[in-house]
Amino acid sequence: MSPVLVGSAGLGLLLILVLARIPVAFAMFAVGFCGIWILNGLQAATGLLASETYALASNSELIVVPLFILMGNVASVTGMSRRLYDAAYATIGQVRGGLASATVIGCGGFAALSGSSVASALTMGRTALAEMDRFGYCPRLSTGVVAAGGTLGILIPPSTGFVIYAILTEQSIGRLFMAGILPGLLLLSAFLLTVTLLCTIWPGKGPRGPATSLAGMRRAFAGAVPILGVVVVTIGGIYSGVFSPTEAAGVGAALVIVIGAVGGTLTLRSFWEAARSSIVTTASVMLILIAAHLVNPFVALSHLPAEVSRLLVTLDLGTYGTLTLILAIYLVLGCFLEGLAMLVLTLPIFLPVILSLGIDPIWFGVLVVLTLEMGLISPPVGINVFIVKSVARDVELLDIFRGVLPFWIAMLGTLVLLVLVPQLSLWLPGMM
Repeated sequence: MSPVLVGSAGLGLLLILVLARIPVAFAMFAVGFCGIWILNGLQAATGLLASETYALASNSELIVVPLFILMGNVASVTGMSRRLYDAAYATIGQVRGGLASATVIGCGGFAALSGSSVASALTMGRTALAEMDRFGYCPRLSTGVVAAGGTLGILIPPSTGFVIYAILTEQSIGRLFMAGILPGLLLLSAFLLTVTLLCTIWPGKGPRGPATSLAGMRRAFAGAVPILGVVVVTIGGIYSGVFSPTEAAGVGAALVIVIGAVGGTLTLRSFWEAARSSIVTTASVMLILIAAHLVNPFVALSHLPAEVSRLLVTLDLGTYGTLTLILAIYLVLGCFLEGLAMLVLTLPIFLPVILSLGIDPIWFGVLVVLTLEMGLISPPVGINVFIVKSVARDVELLDIFRGVLPFWIAMLGTLVLLVLVPQLSLWLPGMM
């Protein structure tokens, strides 16, 4: 059997295992190890397993993963995400659809802390759905807003999606973080515009909330100032060159712990819960990264990327045509696969292609991460939709998918704009 056939069979088996709900890391370990064994011998497979495991476990740059995860978990258990929501609500809650818009802003703010779309959807779902239900919001709008708003967690830095992409492609984490800022704000604005349009066309979907007094606004903003300061310090420190991404993660985690301890909202028990959750998540991410470093050499040994590149050149679609085809493949895969699995499966194949076409890998990273976001609310898998369903048990799953459709269209429009105007992604990294 030729190496290309072995590579194709291995990726096909990996896809089947992932769809069969075998843990992504275990599926990749099995396929990567056995594939290298077949193509290059057992000694090469065992040697690579040992060396890659040690290399990743001893890589000091990867400390950014547990530290940012810890920062988000501590912010969640101390109620900092609720204070972000309160500040947004105090500002625009009294306008039509204001609660939904406040939820989008709250999701964006919490995303900047946690870097996790699932955590954003779950936390904001618990906070915002009850409020919107109390004021008579349409369940489709309220659940759709939370599910879609949660996706901002993978685009607005610090983003675990960017960290994983950077490690798999050997790109700068700091530049990817900077590249995600303007697209993240653009997507947040597109969501706010979507809420405004929906509530203008169908006023009953988002009634006005009660007005907040000036004193109430001051209290709400005072409560949000510390955590907004953490965001400014960490992201601003990376941009200005004061911190590396790893140092910024340490500073951010330390600041939220100090703020929580001084404010009395962080107890030993809640800190233990946040730390335990961070360890579990970090272990899962590390397993996936180690497994990915087995799959990548297997794919390279199979010569599959070269064959795919040759096929795309034969199609003669041009740079933008090829990029559109790759993004379309990501959109289809996003309907069935979890984001990390998609990255590990596809990057070894597509990265050589986009580099050969002269496409900036930082720009491509932003486009890929945004496409992964769309998969979080795409049927039938749409993990954010199921997270919201676990909170809003009385809302039909089909209604939640209908609720996220306008926001999915807004994301598609944002993706098209980012494709047409690369500088929206590349301007800030170029200023570093």
